[in-house]
Amino acid sequence: MDWLSDNLASTLAVIGLLLLAIEIAVLGFATFVLLFVGIAALITSGLFYLDIVPATYLNAMISVGVITALSAAVLYRPLQQMQKQVEKKPVTSDFNGVRFVITEAIGPASTTTHAYSGIQWTVKSTQPIDAGTEVEVVNVEVGVFYVVPASNA
Repeated sequence: MDWLSDNLASTLAVIGLLLLAIEIAVLGFATFVLLFVGIAALITSGLFYLDIVPATYLNAMISVGVITALSAAVLYRPLQQMQKQVEKKPVTSDFNGVRFVITEAIGPASTTTHAYSGIQWTVKSTQPIDAGTEVEVVNVEVGVFYVVPASNA
């Protein structure tokens, strides 16, 4: 126990770094609690190293608690806004670009099926396509190929 009290600043620095690593690497900023406590532990460690605050257990608990509250008050809204910024990009599939000939006419109101890779796919289109036309897959959903005529792709 003497070692821990003699090296309280180092211990707090290690704990702070571990908490930040867990928050960033494992949780991916999903919760901010570990981030705020990790920041507070690092700042408290710095205060102890610089002898601004005496390195005692009571001072460590009070300092970590107060700095956690302050960092949460200051950083919560900006971090929450950062989480809301999501980049919307279409998902591409390995099936995009697959070409085949449809056996039945399809259109916005009618569909057909096509066996591909051991699965019976529903084939849909936003435009009328005659039977016997070569089509190309432009979008894929679960069990559904969205196609256009191959010459239009």
